[in-house]
Amino acid sequence: LHGVRGDLVARGRKVRERILQWTGIPTCIGMAPTKTLAKLANHIAKTAERKPGSYPKELAQVFNLATLPAQDLDDVLQATDVGDVWGVGPRISEQLRECGIRTVLDLTRMDPATARRGWSVTLEKTVRELQGQPCIDLDDAPGPKQQIACTRSFGKPVHQLGPLIEAVSEFAARAAEKLRKQNCLATELLVFMHTSPYRPGPQCSRSVVVPLRRPTDDTLALSKAAADGMRFMYVAGYQFIKAGVILIDLQPASVQQRELDLGDPNEPPATR
Repeated sequence: LHGVRGDLVARGRKVRERILQWTGIPTCIGMAPTKTLAKLANHIAKTAERKPGSYPKELAQVFNLATLPAQDLDDVLQATDVGDVWGVGPRISEQLRECGIRTVLDLTRMDPATARRGWSVTLEKTVRELQGQPCIDLDDAPGPKQQIACTRSFGKPVHQLGPLIEAVSEFAARAAEKLRKQNCLATELLVFMHTSPYRPGPQCSRSVVVPLRRPTDDTLALSKAAADGMRFMYVAGYQFIKAGVILIDLQPASVQQRELDLGDPNEPPATR
């Protein structure tokens, strides 16, 4: 937002309203001097809206962390668990708590060199970013995804094979479209389904990886593989609530594996 003038929070609310109007998707916006702080501001904006009382209500939906007075900012960081920081996983957050670093404010006051010696360069960059020093570049053009997933929770439980095959075939078609947009091919396809852990009754969670004969982005080939995978792992007697398809082991479409067409080995040789 460098060079953008005016009230950034007001601008953010207009952006949010437009996204909601055009897509129907509610969003929250976080602004800050660094990427890590911006993600933290976004987390606070979401939490302030979803859990009233956790943060001041004026921070809900759109939060510009840079405009908060120093004492108010310290209060907000003190109220935020260290595990809520982007890049700090469960294992590292537990280690930090054992060292007395329980809140984001504690982590912000940590010596970056100590973070590097005790953990890693990544945590050092996180600490510096929390202190307002940009260390992580924004991705103007993200690289190709390593996996492409298309999943959905069903509106009501599904127990028959037919609707499950129809669903994963559609998911595979959508994933194939995304695959072609990033100019890649898939060499394997994972299909999964599971019941709801929150509903009474027997539980089942199954998945299978279907290897493809050759890397492809063809909708028909991927849909057939998804349907074959579903037939292979389907078991009757369960109320499935979610299924999905994940294209894995992707490679650039510019590198293709070819094979000789030697015909059907069961056919008799052609006569001359």
